[in-house]
Amino acid sequence: MAFFKTINTRAEYEELLSSAHPNKLVVVNFHATWCPSCLAISPVYQKLSTQYRHVAFARVDVDANKETTQLAGVTSMPTFKFFKGGNEILEVKGANQGALERHVKQYAGTPEESGYSLLTVQGHSDINEFITLNQIDCLNQQTSHHVRHIFTKDDSYLESDVDEQLLISIPFNQSVKLHSLKITANDIEHAPKTIKLYVNRINFGFDETDSIEETQTLELTEKDYEETSVIPLRFVKFQAVTNLVLFVQDNLGDEDTTIIKNLVFIGSPVETTKIENLKKMDESS
Repeated sequence: MAFFKTINTRAEYEELLSSAHPNKLVVVNFHATWCPSCLAISPVYQKLSTQYRHVAFARVDVDANKETTQLAGVTSMPTFKFFKGGNEILEVKGANQGALERHVKQYAGTPEESGYSLLTVQGHSDINEFITLNQIDCLNQQTSHHVRHIFTKDDSYLESDVDEQLLISIPFNQSVKLHSLKITANDIEHAPKTIKLYVNRINFGFDETDSIEETQTLELTEKDYEETSVIPLRFVKFQAVTNLVLFVQDNLGDEDTTIIKNLVFIGSPVETTKIENLKKMDESS
């Protein structure tokens, strides 16, 4: 299973570079479906993405995303660009396996330095990097404690506004499988108690929570907020998720507001390689 993002637009590319932890290595593979060298190096890139889970690996199809390709100044395929803190630190041109492996190892650093969550469950791991952060939406949030805070590593948090309910819509930039969740709370009294999950629902409001059946309902207890606890999902129902809605209905202490400090999704990306693209590459080799 490969762990890399597919970058479809310039906005996604710029967000990838700007939102990464300052010490996190970002590697972007510019490739083409008709390129034999791209096909040859692809298994190596996939293997590296599974070995170095604290590194952000991404791919850009130069034909499907010409604007990003031009912005990056890429003229040959494959090209691998290395970034840290939003700045380019290295470029590798061609299917040079030795150079690619050597430089990833050189600049990867440690998971702790990269701000990477070490949560892993049965072959799955933290997949928050696949969230499209600039498209997250949340209804009934306080303006000073908004939803993007739950995906940071600092002391910020998300808090509801006029009552205890929250409606959070989270898009992923490619299809993912969700195995479980990890929720961290500031205090147990304000922590979510009942959460209804809806898979692949767009333009979803509070009214829809009464009329549309949820994919799964979570009834949480204090035990779910222990440091080593994760919240399992019915994995078979979360096999191809591109958008997830979380309706937080109430909290454990019946408080006026609900607070979430951090949210981590545990799962894996769905392979998106198309058979017809592989055939094209085979025919051109």
